Amino acid sequence: MKIREANIYDVEDISRIYALSWKAAYKGMVPQTYLDNLREDFWVSAFSDWISNEILNVKVICDEEKMLGCIAYGKSRDEKFEDWGEIVSLYMLPQYYGKGYGTKLIKNALNDLEYMGFNKIYLWVLEENFKSKKFYEKNGFISEKEKCSYFISEKELIHLRFIYKIK
Repeated sequence: MKIREANIYDVEDISRIYALSWKAAYKGMVPQTYLDNLREDFWVSAFSDWISNEILNVKVICDEEKMLGCIAYGKSRDEKFEDWGEIVSLYMLPQYYGKGYGTKLIKNALNDLEYMGFNKIYLWVLEENFKSKKFYEKNGFISEKEKCSYFISEKELIHLRFIYKIK
């Protein structure tokens, strides 16, 4: 098992991981028609931009040469939290859920964010996603009262902000 910086040649695999993870993790939370129509290349342009323009740090976890998951993080994208770090996303191939790889990725990102000078870090978790909330709590994040929402196929999805403070 190895964690490494993602490069531009990884974006198709990363996008595929995200799509497959969405289809598994958000079943029953995100409208099924949206998940059914979610293309595996949906995130290619976003990750191409983030990696080539160094907008976010992107790391992948691999077992031998097989990419199992990915994390994207960096300086907060929200001006209200300009001194904070943000974990934008963490997704694994569904068959690797619960095997410890996500924990390795989150710890690696938290170490990087601390090294970058952030002592407060946040992320957003879908309110209905109890497994993810439990995962982040197990890794030292605390749920806060702040919420944000957006719509997918006319369904409102509410996210909760979780925070992590470096000791």
